[in-house]
Amino acid sequence: MVFDRTPMISPNLSGIYRGVSEIFPDRPDSSNPDENLVKLLTKGDRPLRIKLGIDPTGTDIHLGHSICVRKLRAFQDAGHTAVLLIGDFTARIGDPTGKSETRAQLTAAQVAENAKTYLDQVRPILDFDTPGRLEIRYNSEWLSGLDLAKILDLLGTMSVQQMLAKEGFDNRMEQGTAIYLHEFLYPLMQGYDSVALEADVELGGTDQKFNIAVGRDLQRHFGMKPQFGLLMPILIGTDGVQKMSKSLNNYVGLSDDPLTMYSKLEKIADRSIAQYFELLTDLPLDALPENPREKQKLLAVNVVSQYWGKEAGDRAQLDAMALVKGAAGEADAVAEFSLASVQFPAKLFYILSASGLCKSSGDARKLMQGGGVKLEGDKVSDVNLTFESPAELEGKVLQVGKNKFVRLVD
Repeated sequence: MVFDRTPMISPNLSGIYRGVSEIFPDRPDSSNPDENLVKLLTKGDRPLRIKLGIDPTGTDIHLGHSICVRKLRAFQDAGHTAVLLIGDFTARIGDPTGKSETRAQLTAAQVAENAKTYLDQVRPILDFDTPGRLEIRYNSEWLSGLDLAKILDLLGTMSVQQMLAKEGFDNRMEQGTAIYLHEFLYPLMQGYDSVALEADVELGGTDQKFNIAVGRDLQRHFGMKPQFGLLMPILIGTDGVQKMSKSLNNYVGLSDDPLTMYSKLEKIADRSIAQYFELLTDLPLDALPENPREKQKLLAVNVVSQYWGKEAGDRAQLDAMALVKGAAGEADAVAEFSLASVQFPAKLFYILSASGLCKSSGDARKLMQGGGVKLEGDKVSDVNLTFESPAELEGKVLQVGKNKFVRLVD
């Protein structure tokens, strides 16, 4: 089935401040549009140029990355020009922000291939069709042609002490981990992007404040009005603890199929769900359901619908319900297995065997390695996965193949 992927995201000027962690500089009481972003936005002289840079260092974008892209769309809907900067040159260095060691450098071919997938994944969010509302630029346009004189000029705008104050660099200095000189160039190159693009506002996560501030400094150095920095929060992952990250396997990918996306989102922890609604939807926050379970389902169907269309969102919800309910179509048709007979800590393969879903522990291991085991709709392939207590599994549905389910109870 082909689903309608027409974007459903349409925030307006009133949504500019929604979910924002910080705007700098920002003096709400000032009438000076150089200090008050709302004044600048409503001044009406011309559409502002709103920059968002993304480095295609991988193939997948997750919902954590989508937050700034959604804010870029909010500016588009308010009549401004979104400048989506593909950091095809800077990606070959890699942003050192928050990294405990030097990133592996990518080839130009790897970066080009990644960039194609990035654009496909943000297409449902941004307005690609309205004339004048979107520019897609690549920083190799200007960075690949910088001569040594220009590079020396850029280097002369910042001291080593300033650079070492950057998050990550200071930690690496204390730990004695190497910092290479090409890493110092990254924030300067990203800052120079703002000069080349004549950006009025730059968007980024809270971890990008240093880089965005460098852009302001360089614009001032080259005789331009400094851009505003607008920082968005870092999204907590599906584990409810750490930031969303593919390496931590606590992410929801924009390229995830509708059912996978829905299944992950309908299990978001109560402590995280308010942040997800605020940053990933345009739903009124004062009109959400009181029931936590209904909140989870509303969040899941809304987000899936944004990326895959309403039909796909509704279908994913029905499919997820059918998956949990089992072949009989009723929730109480899922057999229960009491964990009281299991000695904890316990490996999942043992629970599979003890519950009768698998003939033996060896059979359970093979099924896990082959992708045939799911816990709450998520595939589990780690044969060493261990649970410390029954509380970690209480109420969850364990599945083998398409039609064998048990609900784990304490």
